[in-house]
Amino acid sequence: MVVCCWSAKGGAGTTVVASALALLLARRSRDGAVIVDLAGDVPAALGVPDDAPAGVSDWLTIGEHVPADGLARLERPAGGGLAIVPRGRGSLVEARAHALVALLATDHRPVVIDAGVIDGPGVPATLAASAPTSLLVTRPCFLSLRRALSVPVRPSGVVLVVEDGRALAAADVEGALGVPVCAQVLVTPQVARAVDAGILPSRLPRSLERELRDVA
Repeated sequence: MVVCCWSAKGGAGTTVVASALALLLARRSRDGAVIVDLAGDVPAALGVPDDAPAGVSDWLTIGEHVPADGLARLERPAGGGLAIVPRGRGSLVEARAHALVALLATDHRPVVIDAGVIDGPGVPATLAASAPTSLLVTRPCFLSLRRALSVPVRPSGVVLVVEDGRALAAADVEGALGVPVCAQVLVTPQVARAVDAGILPSRLPRSLERELRDVA
C-alpha cells in the first residue's frame, strides 16, 4: 500500500496530514508503517531529531550502485511503529524516481509519502502520479484550486483542510477538480498544539484520527 500526499500550494497542511495518516496506518499494521519525507518537514512535525546523516536525496544520487537494502538503512524510528525515511540535504535526482517508486511498492508495510508542494515535473510529481493512492491536500481556496489544475498530476482523491470563513465547500472542490473529497480535516487548536509540542505520535488528536479513518 502506497499513499502519496501532496499539495499545489504551500501552507495546505500536507505534512501534518501525511504524518497523521502514517501514524494511523502504523497502529493498524502488525509490522508498522513508513513515511517517506520528500519535503523535509516530517521530523519536525513528529517531534523527532532532524539529524539523519543521509536520506532519499542521497539514495537517488548514488544510483544503481546503491545496496539492495540501502533505502531501509536510512530509516529512523518515530515512535508508535512508524519509521521515517528522511529527505536528505541534496537535490532529488529525477533519473532514479521510477526505481524509487518500484522499491516502495515492494514494501510489506503501508507507505506514506509526503511529496510536499508539486509545481512541475520532478521526483515528487513522479511519485504522486505513480502511487496507487494520490491525495491532493488543499484548502477550499480559489487560488489553491487554480494552482492544482495547472499541476501535471491528477490526484485520485482530495483531503480538504477546512477552516472558517471560506466560501467554497467540498462539492465546489469536487466540481472544480473532478475527483472526490475523501476526507475533510478541520483546522483546530488541538492539532496545532500537538504539532508545535512535538507530541503528534503519542497524542494524535481524536479529531484527526476520526477524519482520516476512512482514508487509512
